Order: sequence, then structure tokens, then C-alpha cells
Amino acid sequence: MAKIRVAYEYTEAEDKTIRLGLFLIVSGILSLFILGFCWLNPALQDLQGKAANCTVLSVQRISEVFECTFTCGGDCKGTSLYPCLQIYVNNSESNARALLHPDEHQLLSNPKCSYIPPCERENEKNSDIVMHWQIYWEDEVGSQPFTCYFNQHLRPDDVLLQRTHDESVLLHCFLWPVVTFLVGILIVVLTICAKSLAVKAETMKKKKHS
Repeated sequence: MAKIRVAYEYTEAEDKTIRLGLFLIVSGILSLFILGFCWLNPALQDLQGKAANCTVLSVQRISEVFECTFTCGGDCKGTSLYPCLQIYVNNSESNARALLHPDEHQLLSNPKCSYIPPCERENEKNSDIVMHWQIYWEDEVGSQPFTCYFNQHLRPDDVLLQRTHDESVLLHCFLWPVVTFLVGILIVVLTICAKSLAVKAETMKKKKHS
């Protein structure tokens, strides 16, 4: 009795489905490396900062002023000036004086000042915003302890009021690439299994009619 053979060839739709699955697998692997290098590494460095208790030592405005860039429309852009406010605090981790910054972005933008106001066109408005911030730290916070973040290795002379990243960054760095990778594998496996079952069903059907 001749052996029944069934062609095990994928249709065009099945071929496209497998290619989609392979694309998702490769995309998941590449995105994991890209996110890990561009996003996860800075986030881990940021999260290394320890939470500490800070108390204000001094609040002062120095004579030096800095430039900021304002926009007033699609083609309207210019520079204005803002005064430099310095808030020195004592943190419980190092028990030393450090300069306070709202976050890492402002620290990198101007490491000499504690606050960069939203840039306004008029210098006086910028000065008023900084003055409001100064009054807040002098009168409302005063000597009350508050939570700050201190990194002895990266910035021993500075503390941050809040972290730029949190633990959710770590979740997203791994979650979405892994989900993409698993979906790709699932698509490929289901397509191959469906084709295998179809071939077996066709083989059994031919055996019955032979």
C-alpha cells in the first residue's frame, strides 16, 4: 500500500503570520537592549540616591543672575534673566551641608542654583517667582525636616527634593519588551501547531478515503 503524503507547505497568510511573530521576537530582544542601555542605566543611577531627612540651614539670593529661554509663539523666542537662589540643607545621611535642587534635571541645567523658574519674558516676573520660592522655604518650611535624596558617589555636595525616576521605570523596561517577545513566540508556535494539526487532519481524511 502506497504511503500517503501530504504537502507540508505554508500558505501565504501563514507565512506572513510567522514573519510577524519573528519580527516581534527580534523587536522584543532589541528593545530590551535599547531600553536597558538608554533608560534603565540612568534610572538605576538615579535610584541609588538614598532617602534622607533634610533641614534647611540657609536660604539666600546671590548677586549673580542667569539666562533662560522663553517662547512667546511659534517664531517668537528670546532670553531673559532670573536671580540665583541657593538653599543649603543638612542631610541625615552625610550630616553635611548640601545644595538643594528640585530634581536632577534642574541640577544638571544649573548646578549653582536651587531653583530655575518657568522662564518669563520679563525679568521682574522671573524675580517674583524666585522670591515666592524663597519665601516658601523661609517661612513655610523653615526648620521642619523633609525627605530629600542624597547620592554620596555621584553628587556629594547636592541633594534632590524628588527623584527623576521611580521603581515603575524598572517594570516598564522589562515588561513591554518581554511581552512583545512572548507574543511573538506565541504567534509562531500557534501558527506551526495549527498547520501541523491541519496536515494531520488532512492525512487522516485521505486514509479514510483510500
